[in-house]
Amino acid sequence: MTGAYRKIVEVLGGKTLSPPPVWLMRQAGRYLPEYRETRAAAGSFLDLCYTPDLAVEVTLQPIRRYGFDAAILFSDILVIPDALHRNVRFVQGEGPQMDPIDVAGIQVLRSEGVIAHLAPVMETVRRLRRELPEETTLLGFCGAPWTVATYMIAGHGTPDQAPARLFAYRHPEAFEKLLSLLAEISAEYLIAQIDAGADAVQIFDSWAGVLGEKEFEAYAVKPVARMIEIVRRQRPQAKIIAFAKGAGLNLKSYRQQTRADAIGLDWSVPLSFAAELQKDGPVQGNLDPMRVVAGGRSLEDGIDAILDRLGNGPLIFNLGHGITPEANPDHVRQLIERVRGANA
Repeated sequence: MTGAYRKIVEVLGGKTLSPPPVWLMRQAGRYLPEYRETRAAAGSFLDLCYTPDLAVEVTLQPIRRYGFDAAILFSDILVIPDALHRNVRFVQGEGPQMDPIDVAGIQVLRSEGVIAHLAPVMETVRRLRRELPEETTLLGFCGAPWTVATYMIAGHGTPDQAPARLFAYRHPEAFEKLLSLLAEISAEYLIAQIDAGADAVQIFDSWAGVLGEKEFEAYAVKPVARMIEIVRRQRPQAKIIAFAKGAGLNLKSYRQQTRADAIGLDWSVPLSFAAELQKDGPVQGNLDPMRVVAGGRSLEDGIDAILDRLGNGPLIFNLGHGITPEANPDHVRQLIERVRGANA
């Protein structure tokens, strides 16, 4: 990072800013008409992710429109299994699909060539850092090993990721091998993004909430802690946000054991508990995305409650999950103005 004052990096270092910096998960996406136009011209979704001209454009769209304090690289968590040759494709109306992996498939997985396959992503990061305003934080990201593994095993998303949970019980050694490989590859992927210009990175564990206590420790905590250890060993100054959706009371130990700089909070985390977590370091979140769909007073009330409870500590304002396609772009502007109007 240059000498520019990037607010989110400051908060990740433990600083309290008022008003807090703000960005939104999935801020470049289907709620924006300009995104839909670019997506239609791209061909497949993976073409959009792997074509730097297009990926840069959709990453910059919400920055131009709203001036968020961070831009997050436009990509997808499933580029890792795609780089592992799992035949990933995105089917309109059905979501991501790939060839399901079995024990034999896990045994022959190799990490060679993965980062080379993802070279277009790093080119996108380099271009973004050149084109973004100096004060805008550039975030890279990847999926957490558990969440990525759930898609690899089922071959698609499922309501409670039962196929992956069952696989882990039946084939614990193979499952541990898969998580370990994904942790190492994902850590190298994050390092490559940092080297290309990302100021900080986020690890998304979108399916952490389906795990029991013992399984959460083994499948969510241990692999992410390993990833962060690898990244920090090679890039000691790296700033890392870890988002374990649905983790609930496990979030306290999750922060302590992973040693993430900040933890993301989904909208189900009570603000009283969030305030306790904030005593140990920065938090990010946690507005219900449905409030952005609703707009009006319900949106303002949700924002005010978070700012009242968490605004006096290190906070990155965000949603508790990704913005939905139904969100009105005008409501996003209302959100930005409300957050930035606090103590301005």
